[in-house]
Amino acid sequence: MTETSTRIREFKMPDVGEGLTEAEILKWYVRPGDTVTDGQVVCEVETAKAAVELPIPYDGAVHELLFDEGTTVDVGTVIITVDTDPSAGPPAGGGAPAGEVEPPSYYAEAASAGSAEAEPAEPAEPQEGGKRQPVLVGYGVSASSTKRRPRKQSAQPAGAGGEAAQTAVQSDLNGHPGSAGAAPAPDTALAGTAPGGAAPGGAVDAGGRPLAKPPVRKLAKDLGIDLATVTPTGADGVITRGDVHKAAAAPAPAAPVAEPQAAPQPQPAAAPSAETAARETRIPVKGVRKATAAAMVSSAFTAPHVTEFVTVDVTRTMRLVQELKQDPDMSGLRVNPLLLVAKAFLVAIRRNPEVNASWDEENQEIVRKDYVNLGIAAATPRGLIVPNIKDAGARTLPELAAALGELVGTAREGKTTPAEMQGGTVTITNVGVFGVDTGTPILNPGESAILAFGQVREQPWVHKGKVKPRHVTTLALSFDHRLVDGALGSKVLADVAAVLERPKRLMTWT
Repeated sequence: MTETSTRIREFKMPDVGEGLTEAEILKWYVRPGDTVTDGQVVCEVETAKAAVELPIPYDGAVHELLFDEGTTVDVGTVIITVDTDPSAGPPAGGGAPAGEVEPPSYYAEAASAGSAEAEPAEPAEPQEGGKRQPVLVGYGVSASSTKRRPRKQSAQPAGAGGEAAQTAVQSDLNGHPGSAGAAPAPDTALAGTAPGGAAPGGAVDAGGRPLAKPPVRKLAKDLGIDLATVTPTGADGVITRGDVHKAAAAPAPAAPVAEPQAAPQPQPAAAPSAETAARETRIPVKGVRKATAAAMVSSAFTAPHVTEFVTVDVTRTMRLVQELKQDPDMSGLRVNPLLLVAKAFLVAIRRNPEVNASWDEENQEIVRKDYVNLGIAAATPRGLIVPNIKDAGARTLPELAAALGELVGTAREGKTTPAEMQGGTVTITNVGVFGVDTGTPILNPGESAILAFGQVREQPWVHKGKVKPRHVTTLALSFDHRLVDGALGSKVLADVAAVLERPKRLMTWT
């Protein structure tokens, strides 16, 4: 092992949640040349479940950041390297000194490619002592060491003079740091390009593609820019982010006159005008929003949903909320109507335990749970998340209030962990905070019921034979009709309403 390979340590994207395969880098807290210590947080990443801060396991100086913020990276891909002995000077063996980021190694491979076929990449070097790197944030080590797959080879026709043409090299995701997860599209030969497929004045790799770092390729793909048409300004003919933005801002060239066709050909849809594009905002669907969308679609078309509604007088519950706020035992705790709705739901589940179950499709079984992990839907800047209170049914009212306050506070700060969102059995969604009366909520995958709590309004209500102003709300319960029939679902919803109408039942029914 060389001095450089000993000094430069690689940190790979860990599995920060069960079974997740990728994460987006939200923010870097360090830059090349910064000193870091073991356990220091160096970046924040977002998975399909939550945003997580990643600590570095080495002491030293940041040598290189391999991905820009906003890049989605596969688990097991190196995202940062650290020089563990920066006092010894720049690393030997051609490594870039801390603070300077050299182009990825495949640029050098492309420049020197001239043989008839490319050699397959060597497997990634194992960790010290032959042991695999443990995952710092997540659920254990990966099943196997990450290795670079051999490069794909494609034969080219022999050129003039009988010499074999260079072999196109196309690396997989692990071979090209910074890939967004999709293989690059085949390059199209353009009229007027330099020999080998390069843009005028630009360098190309062995496959004839203009040189650009992976984040720049992703930017060009997102903006719809063909790199072959971009004039590079970077060192050694490498296309920079500024070059791509400049090309995107330039007016589109006039379309060439089409040759006569034997039959009419369909024309592509016209691109939006500059004025229209300036009035539109495109938001990539990824992370929590992407996972939520996929889960809701799966749930809506897998579990047969039934939703029932009930309107209930909650005047007594609202009075109890005010009394609890003055109770010394509830001092410093979050006391609001949602707390009593949650308690009423837990009481109804205790009286009807069959509702707290899940459907096992593979084994064709109903799995009844003897515990209640109560999910609370929370709207955050990154999208809707549903953390849950573990063993909520076994908690006292003060304990439930404390857990609910902690859950909401953590969600608002964006610090909810993947573990806090796993294992839910039933959920409450409070749509009333938005001034909404009710809705038809969609089940979280794997759960049997979800209760929607609408806005509490003061309105005319018949009470004891007279029309009086009362506090009224509407509850909606959606349930999986495969394991919860109409009778069971109706009993649960009726019990929740009964407790909220007469909160004394919190004592008589428990």
